[in-house]
Amino acid sequence: MDLGPLIVFVGFTAIAAYVQTLSGFAFGLVMMGAIALVGLLPLPDAAAMVGMLTLVNATQMLVQGGWREVAGRQLRLILIASLPSLFVGYALLEWLADTRSDLLKIGLGLVIMMSSLQLAIRPAGLAKPSSDASFVGFGFISGLMSGLFATGGPPLVYLLFRQPMPHARIRETLVTAFGTAQAVRLVVVVASGNLPSMSPVALVLAIPVVMLMTYAARRWPPSLSQQTMRKIVFVLLFLSGLSLALPAAMHLAA
Repeated sequence: MDLGPLIVFVGFTAIAAYVQTLSGFAFGLVMMGAIALVGLLPLPDAAAMVGMLTLVNATQMLVQGGWREVAGRQLRLILIASLPSLFVGYALLEWLADTRSDLLKIGLGLVIMMSSLQLAIRPAGLAKPSSDASFVGFGFISGLMSGLFATGGPPLVYLLFRQPMPHARIRETLVTAFGTAQAVRLVVVVASGNLPSMSPVALVLAIPVVMLMTYAARRWPPSLSQQTMRKIVFVLLFLSGLSLALPAAMHLAA
Protein backbone atom coordinates (compact mmCIF):
# COMPACT_ATOMS: atom_id res chain seq x y z
CA MET A 1 0.00 0.00 0.00
CA ASP A 2 1.37 3.40 -1.02
CA LEU A 3 1.83 6.26 1.45
CA GLY A 4 -1.33 8.19 0.49
CA PRO A 5 -3.76 5.25 0.80
CA LEU A 6 -1.93 4.15 3.96
CA ILE A 7 -2.57 7.54 5.63
CA VAL A 8 -6.23 7.42 4.58
CA PHE A 9 -6.59 3.87 5.94
CA VAL A 10 -5.07 4.83 9.29
CA GLY A 11 -7.37 7.87 9.43
CA PHE A 12 -10.44 5.69 8.87
CA THR A 13 -9.14 3.35 11.56
CA ALA A 14 -8.88 6.20 14.08
CA ILE A 15 -12.46 7.36 13.43
CA ALA A 16 -13.83 3.82 13.57
CA ALA A 17 -12.08 3.01 16.86
CA TYR A 18 -13.35 6.22 18.47
CA VAL A 19 -16.96 5.63 17.38
CA GLN A 20 -16.83 1.97 18.41
CA THR A 21 -15.53 2.84 21.87
CA LEU A 22 -18.32 5.35 22.45
CA SER A 23 -21.22 3.36 21.03
CA GLY A 24 -20.15 -0.27 21.48
CA PHE A 25 -20.39 -1.02 17.76
CA ALA A 26 -19.79 0.49 14.29
CA PHE A 27 -16.08 -0.28 13.83
CA GLY A 28 -16.84 -2.63 10.94
CA LEU A 29 -19.53 -0.31 9.58
CA VAL A 30 -17.21 2.70 9.40
CA MET A 31 -14.20 0.77 8.11
CA MET A 32 -15.92 -1.43 5.54
CA GLY A 33 -18.11 1.39 4.26
CA ALA A 34 -15.19 3.79 3.89
CA ILE A 35 -12.89 1.20 2.32
CA ALA A 36 -15.57 0.13 -0.16
CA LEU A 37 -16.32 3.75 -1.01
CA VAL A 38 -12.76 4.70 -1.94
CA GLY A 39 -11.49 1.24 -2.98
CA LEU A 40 -8.49 1.17 -0.64
CA LEU A 41 -8.31 -2.62 -0.27
CA PRO A 42 -10.00 -5.73 -1.63
CA LEU A 43 -13.00 -6.36 0.62
CA PRO A 44 -11.82 -9.83 1.81
CA ASP A 45 -8.55 -8.25 2.97
CA ALA A 46 -10.46 -5.40 4.58
CA ALA A 47 -12.79 -7.81 6.41
CA ALA A 48 -9.86 -9.77 7.83
CA MET A 49 -8.09 -6.61 9.02
CA VAL A 50 -11.29 -5.20 10.50
CA GLY A 51 -11.76 -8.43 12.45
CA MET A 52 -8.27 -8.24 13.92
CA LEU A 53 -8.55 -4.55 14.79
CA THR A 54 -11.97 -5.11 16.37
CA LEU A 55 -10.32 -7.65 18.66
CA VAL A 56 -7.68 -5.07 19.65
CA ASN A 57 -10.39 -2.51 20.47
CA ALA A 58 -12.54 -4.98 22.41
CA THR A 59 -9.62 -6.37 24.42
CA GLN A 60 -8.42 -2.90 25.42
CA MET A 61 -11.90 -1.76 26.44
CA LEU A 62 -12.43 -4.82 28.63
CA VAL A 63 -8.95 -4.70 30.17
CA GLN A 64 -9.51 -1.04 31.08
CA GLY A 65 -12.38 -2.08 33.32
CA GLY A 66 -15.20 -2.58 30.84
CA TRP A 67 -15.66 -6.21 31.91
CA ARG A 68 -17.27 -4.96 35.13
CA GLU A 69 -20.18 -3.48 33.16
CA VAL A 70 -20.91 -6.54 31.00
CA ALA A 71 -24.45 -7.92 31.41
CA GLY A 72 -23.24 -11.47 32.05
CA ARG A 73 -26.55 -13.32 31.87
CA GLN A 74 -27.68 -11.65 28.65
CA LEU A 75 -24.23 -12.13 27.12
CA ARG A 76 -24.31 -15.86 27.88
CA LEU A 77 -27.71 -16.21 26.20
CA ILE A 78 -26.44 -14.36 23.14
CA LEU A 79 -23.24 -16.41 22.82
CA ILE A 80 -25.00 -19.75 23.38
CA ALA A 81 -27.03 -19.02 20.24
CA SER A 82 -24.67 -16.89 18.14
CA LEU A 83 -21.49 -18.97 18.17
CA PRO A 84 -23.04 -22.19 16.76
CA SER A 85 -25.03 -20.21 14.19
CA LEU A 86 -21.83 -18.42 13.13
CA PHE A 87 -20.55 -21.77 11.83
CA VAL A 88 -23.86 -22.28 9.99
CA GLY A 89 -23.59 -18.82 8.45
CA TYR A 90 -20.03 -19.42 7.28
CA ALA A 91 -21.06 -22.74 5.73
CA LEU A 92 -23.89 -20.92 3.91
CA LEU A 93 -21.37 -18.36 2.66
CA GLU A 94 -19.35 -21.19 1.10
CA TRP A 95 -22.47 -22.66 -0.51
CA LEU A 96 -24.37 -19.63 -1.74
CA ALA A 97 -23.85 -18.47 -5.28
CA ASP A 98 -23.18 -14.75 -5.89
CA THR A 99 -26.74 -14.04 -7.02
CA ARG A 100 -28.29 -15.77 -4.04
CA SER A 101 -25.88 -13.97 -1.74
CA ASP A 102 -26.85 -10.61 -3.22
CA LEU A 103 -30.55 -11.31 -2.72
CA LEU A 104 -29.90 -12.29 0.87
CA LYS A 105 -27.88 -9.10 1.49
CA ILE A 106 -30.71 -6.97 0.09
CA GLY A 107 -33.26 -8.67 2.33
CA LEU A 108 -31.11 -8.34 5.42
CA GLY A 109 -30.31 -4.73 4.63
CA LEU A 110 -34.00 -3.85 4.37
CA VAL A 111 -34.74 -5.58 7.68
CA ILE A 112 -31.92 -3.66 9.39
CA MET A 113 -33.14 -0.33 8.02
CA MET A 114 -36.71 -1.03 9.17
CA SER A 115 -35.38 -1.99 12.61
CA SER A 116 -33.46 1.27 12.84
CA LEU A 117 -36.62 3.21 11.99
CA GLN A 118 -38.40 1.47 14.85
CA LEU A 119 -35.62 2.58 17.18
CA ALA A 120 -36.16 6.14 16.00
CA ILE A 121 -39.94 5.92 16.46
CA ARG A 122 -39.56 4.50 19.98
CA PRO A 123 -36.48 6.30 21.34
CA ALA A 124 -37.33 5.64 25.00
CA GLY A 125 -36.85 1.88 24.68
CA LEU A 126 -38.67 -0.86 26.55
CA ALA A 127 -40.13 -0.51 30.04
CA LYS A 128 -38.86 -3.95 31.13
CA PRO A 129 -36.13 -6.32 29.88
CA SER A 130 -36.83 -8.60 26.95
CA SER A 131 -37.33 -12.33 27.52
CA ASP A 132 -34.52 -14.89 27.45
CA ALA A 133 -35.95 -16.20 24.19
CA SER A 134 -35.45 -12.77 22.61
CA PHE A 135 -31.74 -12.76 23.48
CA VAL A 136 -31.35 -16.30 22.14
CA GLY A 137 -33.27 -15.49 18.95
CA PHE A 138 -31.42 -12.27 18.19
CA GLY A 139 -28.15 -13.97 19.09
CA PHE A 140 -28.88 -16.70 16.55
CA ILE A 141 -29.56 -14.14 13.81
CA SER A 142 -26.43 -12.19 14.76
CA GLY A 143 -24.32 -15.34 14.50
CA LEU A 144 -25.71 -16.15 11.06
CA MET A 145 -24.89 -12.64 9.87
CA SER A 146 -21.40 -12.82 11.39
CA GLY A 147 -20.70 -16.04 9.52
CA LEU A 148 -22.18 -14.83 6.24
CA PHE A 149 -21.07 -11.20 6.06
CA ALA A 150 -18.85 -10.57 9.13
CA THR A 151 -21.49 -8.03 10.21
CA GLY A 152 -23.40 -9.50 13.15
CA GLY A 153 -23.95 -6.19 14.91
CA PRO A 154 -27.35 -4.88 13.78
CA PRO A 155 -29.60 -7.50 15.47
CA LEU A 156 -27.83 -7.13 18.82
CA VAL A 157 -27.67 -3.34 18.57
CA TYR A 158 -31.40 -3.22 17.90
CA LEU A 159 -32.13 -5.54 20.84
CA LEU A 160 -29.79 -4.08 23.45
CA PHE A 161 -30.42 -0.40 22.77
CA ARG A 162 -34.09 -1.01 23.54
CA GLN A 163 -33.34 -2.53 26.95
CA PRO A 164 -33.74 -0.56 30.20
CA MET A 165 -29.98 -0.66 30.84
CA PRO A 166 -27.35 2.06 31.34
CA HIS A 167 -25.49 2.89 28.16
CA ALA A 168 -22.19 1.66 29.63
CA ARG A 169 -23.65 -1.81 30.19
CA ILE A 170 -25.08 -1.94 26.67
CA ARG A 171 -21.78 -0.79 25.18
CA GLU A 172 -19.55 -3.25 27.03
CA THR A 173 -21.91 -6.17 26.40
CA LEU A 174 -21.92 -5.41 22.67
CA VAL A 175 -18.13 -5.06 22.58
CA THR A 176 -17.67 -8.42 24.31
CA ALA A 177 -20.15 -10.18 22.03
CA PHE A 178 -18.56 -8.75 18.87
CA GLY A 179 -15.02 -9.42 20.04
CA THR A 180 -15.86 -13.05 20.78
CA ALA A 181 -17.59 -13.48 17.42
CA GLN A 182 -14.67 -11.95 15.53
CA ALA A 183 -12.19 -14.21 17.32
CA VAL A 184 -14.21 -17.32 16.45
CA ARG A 185 -14.73 -16.20 12.84
CA LEU A 186 -11.01 -15.57 12.34
CA VAL A 187 -10.30 -19.10 13.59
CA VAL A 188 -12.86 -20.48 11.14
CA VAL A 189 -11.39 -18.47 8.25
CA VAL A 190 -7.84 -19.64 9.04
CA ALA A 191 -8.96 -23.26 9.50
CA SER A 192 -10.72 -23.20 6.12
CA GLY A 193 -7.61 -21.83 4.41
CA ASN A 194 -9.41 -18.68 3.22
CA LEU A 195 -7.35 -16.04 5.06
CA PRO A 196 -6.55 -13.40 2.40
CA SER A 197 -3.22 -11.68 2.02
CA MET A 198 -3.08 -8.40 3.92
CA SER A 199 -0.85 -5.34 4.07
CA PRO A 200 1.38 -5.94 7.13
CA VAL A 201 2.48 -2.30 7.22
CA ALA A 202 -1.13 -1.08 7.36
CA LEU A 203 -1.96 -3.55 10.11
CA VAL A 204 1.13 -2.67 12.18
CA LEU A 205 0.37 1.06 11.95
CA ALA A 206 -3.35 0.62 12.60
CA ILE A 207 -2.99 -1.33 15.86
CA PRO A 208 -1.40 1.52 17.92
CA VAL A 209 -3.88 3.97 16.37
CA VAL A 210 -6.78 1.80 17.55
CA MET A 211 -5.25 1.58 21.02
CA LEU A 212 -4.68 5.35 21.19
CA MET A 213 -8.20 6.28 20.03
CA THR A 214 -9.76 3.68 22.32
CA TYR A 215 -7.91 5.22 25.26
CA ALA A 216 -8.86 8.76 24.19
CA ALA A 217 -12.55 7.90 23.89
CA ARG A 218 -12.53 6.21 27.30
CA ARG A 219 -10.51 8.96 28.98
CA TRP A 220 -12.18 12.02 27.43
CA PRO A 221 -15.64 10.98 26.17
CA PRO A 222 -17.95 13.68 24.79
CA SER A 223 -20.93 14.61 26.93
CA LEU A 224 -23.83 12.83 25.22
CA SER A 225 -27.24 12.10 26.68
CA GLN A 226 -28.88 8.69 26.33
CA GLN A 227 -31.36 10.27 23.90
CA THR A 228 -28.58 11.66 21.71
CA MET A 229 -26.77 8.33 21.72
CA ARG A 230 -29.95 6.58 20.57
CA LYS A 231 -30.20 9.02 17.65
CA ILE A 232 -26.59 8.31 16.69
CA VAL A 233 -27.28 4.57 16.91
CA PHE A 234 -30.33 4.99 14.65
CA VAL A 235 -28.25 6.73 11.98
CA LEU A 236 -25.41 4.18 12.14
CA LEU A 237 -27.82 1.25 12.08
CA PHE A 238 -29.67 2.67 9.09
CA LEU A 239 -26.39 3.21 7.24
CA SER A 240 -25.37 -0.34 8.13
CA GLY A 241 -28.46 -1.73 6.40
CA LEU A 242 -28.00 0.58 3.43
CA SER A 243 -24.33 -0.38 3.05
CA LEU A 244 -25.35 -4.05 3.01
CA ALA A 245 -28.26 -3.75 0.55
CA LEU A 246 -27.14 -1.04 -1.89
CA PRO A 247 -23.94 -2.66 -3.26
CA ALA A 248 -25.79 -5.96 -3.65
CA ALA A 249 -28.63 -4.27 -5.53
CA MET A 250 -26.14 -2.49 -7.81
CA HIS A 251 -24.33 -5.79 -8.46
CA LEU A 252 -27.59 -7.47 -9.41
CA ALA A 253 -28.59 -4.56 -11.63
CA ALA A 254 -25.24 -4.78 -13.44
